[in-house]
Amino acid sequence: MTNENKHIILTGDRPTGRLHLGHYVGSLKQRVELQNSGKFDDIYILIADDQALTDNVDNPRKIRENIVNVILDYLSVGLDPEKITFCVQSALPALHALTFYYMNLVTTARLSRNPTVKAEIQMRGFADEGLPAGFFTYPVSQTADITAFDADVVPVGEDQLPMIEQAREIVEKFNRIYGETLVLPKAMIPENESQRRLPGVDGKAKMSKSLGNCIYLSDTPKTVKTQINGKMFTDPAHLRIEDPGHTEGNVVFMYLDAFCTNEHFAEYLPDYSCLDEMKEHYRRGGLGDGVCKKFLINVLEELLRPVRANRQKWEKDIDTVYDILLAGTQKAQKVTNETLARVQKAMQINYFEDRLVIDEWKKLLTTQK
Repeated sequence: MTNENKHIILTGDRPTGRLHLGHYVGSLKQRVELQNSGKFDDIYILIADDQALTDNVDNPRKIRENIVNVILDYLSVGLDPEKITFCVQSALPALHALTFYYMNLVTTARLSRNPTVKAEIQMRGFADEGLPAGFFTYPVSQTADITAFDADVVPVGEDQLPMIEQAREIVEKFNRIYGETLVLPKAMIPENESQRRLPGVDGKAKMSKSLGNCIYLSDTPKTVKTQINGKMFTDPAHLRIEDPGHTEGNVVFMYLDAFCTNEHFAEYLPDYSCLDEMKEHYRRGGLGDGVCKKFLINVLEELLRPVRANRQKWEKDIDTVYDILLAGTQKAQKVTNETLARVQKAMQINYFEDRLVIDEWKKLLTTQK
């Protein structure tokens, strides 16, 4: 019996580094809103260390060290352990079993057609070096994660929609073969276009530690200022202040779209009442990039100041952080083990749940004589 009357969210991150503004815009801010909405019975956030190992198998220390960075970033932005269950993927063996069972429900040809997998293979260079089987089956592992918690809602970016589509296919096939057992998940994507993808400061489509184009939630004011003044792209045709400029594709304005409010103008740039006015001035000329960047620095500092303070507080109480993650993982173990038992019963491979299988064996042996 599934939790059919409950509304449950599963989301998470790979612990490969500290979280940055792209994570905040794309997921963390929404998670805080969801935890405070009162609309969901349970919210689970999975630190997906197993999945991180699929392309970091030679560097497990990187994953181990960054688990603490990820949980600290979660707590620093206001994710509340009283409202959210934080858990570690590798400590949930039910996920591994479910992944194996689900592999029999999807073909390699179907996995090869998954647009998200294809894009990730290209981005990570696996097409040239050879593709790890663990990475190739990432959509199956993600399906195990989702279904193990009976999650009916999965917040994702648009680039992850093919993963949810594949998860739904696996769930539907399982339920068709073995009876209604698994909850069919649906994707939740950000409604605000500016929340769907925040580029790196250099204009690259994705923030990446290796590219050095991130602003991390834990960065110092000096580092944030350096990233914006030294690396952030504006309009290459806007050579002089009086030149007309373009705001579309201009990284400074893309960040302002994501973060600034009218109240920020009243506080830091009272010449304008809103972003539309500022954009209009930039387009007609007469507004310099330096003014725009200084305004953005003030906007981001207002956001990041309390985040840094929260992180410093939690860093001083790391024992409690450990206990939060342990308690959440223990709760998740119970929930996912219950799902695994339900799946094995549906598949009729629950041989040792009771001794009824003995009667089945006796009847079988009798009919074979």
